[in-house]
Amino acid sequence: MRDRRFVAVHRGGPLERVDHIFLARWAADCAEQVLPLFTKHSDDPRPRQALEVARVWADGKVKTGVAMKASLAAHAAARQAKDQAAVAAARAAGQAVATAHAADHSMGGLLYALKALEAAGAPSEPELELQLAKLPEHLWSPVSEGIYARLPRLGVRIAAGR
Repeated sequence: MRDRRFVAVHRGGPLERVDHIFLARWAADCAEQVLPLFTKHSDDPRPRQALEVARVWADGKVKTGVAMKASLAAHAAARQAKDQAAVAAARAAGQAVATAHAADHSMGGLLYALKALEAAGAPSEPELELQLAKLPEHLWSPVSEGIYARLPRLGVRIAAGR
């Protein structure tokens, strides 16, 4: 079940369009931080293309359906990857672009980025703190609560809650 706080106004929810767009750009930025973990193991362009589509959607230049196709493509690239950090990095891109469809996917951009960092043997908590600090105050609580609630399901090893 979707978190109602992330339902767009045009779908009867409270999330303003400007915030939906912000979350799409934020999620793309989160995923882009770990994209080198994918490109180190694959020359598949689909995760990078997904991030480009996320930003073009945020600029209002493509429809949500284009973003959803890019998300599916990034997840297909993840399924073809063998390295776990590469898999998670591609999934971060797929989740980020899926924000166009449903804003709560924005959390997946960061969650899978954290998972990619851990799979690569890097600490994830500094990235979590950095990215959460970029959120405007009115989005901090719903996003951070959603992130911390989902961390255990993804096996990310960060202390729960603040």
